[in-house]
Amino acid sequence: MASTTAQCLPFIIIMMFFSLISSTISQSPSYMSFVVNATALPPEESFDYIIVGGGTAGCPLAATLSVNHRVLLLERGGVPHDNPTLMRQEGFIPTLRQVDPFHSAAEAFTSEEGVPNARGRILGGSSAINAGFYSRADDEFYDRSGINWDPLLLERSYQWIEKSIVFEPQLQSWQTSLRDGLLEVGVQPYNGFTLKHSLGTKIGGSTFNSSGHRHSAADLLNLARETNIKIAVYATVERILFSASDSPEPKEIAIGVVIRDSLGHFHHAMLRENGEVILSAGAIGSPHLLLLSGIGPRSYLSSWGIPVVNHSPFVGEFLYDNPRNGVSFVSPKLLEHSLIQVVGITDSGAYLEASSNVLPFPSPVHSIFMRSSSSPLYFSIASIMEKTIGPLSAGSLRLASTEIRANPNVRFNYFSNPVDLQRCVNGTRKVGELLRSQAMSAYRFWGWSGADFRFVGLPLPVNQTSDEEMADFCRRTVSTIWHYHGGCVVGRVVDPNLKVIGVDNLRVIDGSVFSISPGTNPQATVLMLGRHMGLKILIDRMQKSDA
Repeated sequence: MASTTAQCLPFIIIMMFFSLISSTISQSPSYMSFVVNATALPPEESFDYIIVGGGTAGCPLAATLSVNHRVLLLERGGVPHDNPTLMRQEGFIPTLRQVDPFHSAAEAFTSEEGVPNARGRILGGSSAINAGFYSRADDEFYDRSGINWDPLLLERSYQWIEKSIVFEPQLQSWQTSLRDGLLEVGVQPYNGFTLKHSLGTKIGGSTFNSSGHRHSAADLLNLARETNIKIAVYATVERILFSASDSPEPKEIAIGVVIRDSLGHFHHAMLRENGEVILSAGAIGSPHLLLLSGIGPRSYLSSWGIPVVNHSPFVGEFLYDNPRNGVSFVSPKLLEHSLIQVVGITDSGAYLEASSNVLPFPSPVHSIFMRSSSSPLYFSIASIMEKTIGPLSAGSLRLASTEIRANPNVRFNYFSNPVDLQRCVNGTRKVGELLRSQAMSAYRFWGWSGADFRFVGLPLPVNQTSDEEMADFCRRTVSTIWHYHGGCVVGRVVDPNLKVIGVDNLRVIDGSVFSISPGTNPQATVLMLGRHMGLKILIDRMQKSDA
């Protein structure tokens, strides 16, 4: 297989090279030349590949497949480049807060446990609204994922992504203090800047450049072959269309999708011969669309009045979200905006990360002894967090409505597995050690009673030797780090080549196929997955045409 891969790759790389040259001609994203509003779609059109979801996996997948085939990429949101808040590092928190039901780049949802969360709803997906940290998966992930990886393509796919949108961050005061503190409390060795997953403390990559400008999966569309691709934005896919196959074993075959535009009009995108519908709508969107299209547990679909296309009992099951716990405090000195740049990879089941934010005081302090000023006053909040690896606690996704635009009900069952809770205890205990380090002493306020932190929200328990008190802290402060995954996991819903089991011409290529979160942060792996699977599909088709 490796030798065949090597023979096919040069042709694909040459085509990508010419796409890259054309992308540098204009300062505006070249992909805008093949973006259309879904209202401009014809009533019916045919393609070799229809990709549902222009997100972290869908964009590199579409760019790759467009080398040889006609591709339609469907995104329910708009484009990112004209949103100044979204495109700046400082806009991370405002983007997550400025939400509305149908149009915002971040779509808010809340799990049944009451934990607020968000989904990307813009070209680039969650890679266009996240904290930008880039770190490859741990080696164990590849073995446990169940995916049929090609080692050569895997490495080349990472490199393709990294050459285009990944940068080495320059540490400033807060991230430097975190690095020094981690090393001081024994998160060793120091691995410097590396994109690889390594035990100890390291500086990872970032999709924000040195000017704080965001890059995302959408930028990879600049490498597409523009004559072979169409991107439709504000395009909501209502359902997948199926037809009975004429094979000896009766099996449904995907033939296209139904699209609703922003005016409520419907369009049909249909597959050409040997084409595929590929879901890249994420861990919420992909299982949701499968259920509404009739792929799921038979009795459950029937209870909603949805015609059953294929009985697949595990659609929406094995849904995971990595818990995030930690502390925040006011800094006695003004810090820079910083998102995740340094990570501590411990041997006790937790990753440690940090961020800092600059905020204006709610209102300036006025006094008869001070001249009023129109200039706002600012202060900084520093945060230290731990992410529980895995996790092992599994939840599920259920329909809330038969309307695709209504978020489904999700439950993640945080800490239902005691191993996850112990890992959180280990991680938060390490946060306590970090707060007591010399590197953190500069962030204490000095008063009559000594020096201490000015916490915002719940501080760590005073007695950090107590497993019971630390576990209670974990339960009370659990939040998301937006690394949810699963719902269409390998071996249950899709096979090792990510083809949906029980139907033809349908795949799922996104984080919903993962049963474990890759490394410290999944962004790098999901980007790589889109490129890797795109190359595999191209090579497989070349081999079949040559046979």
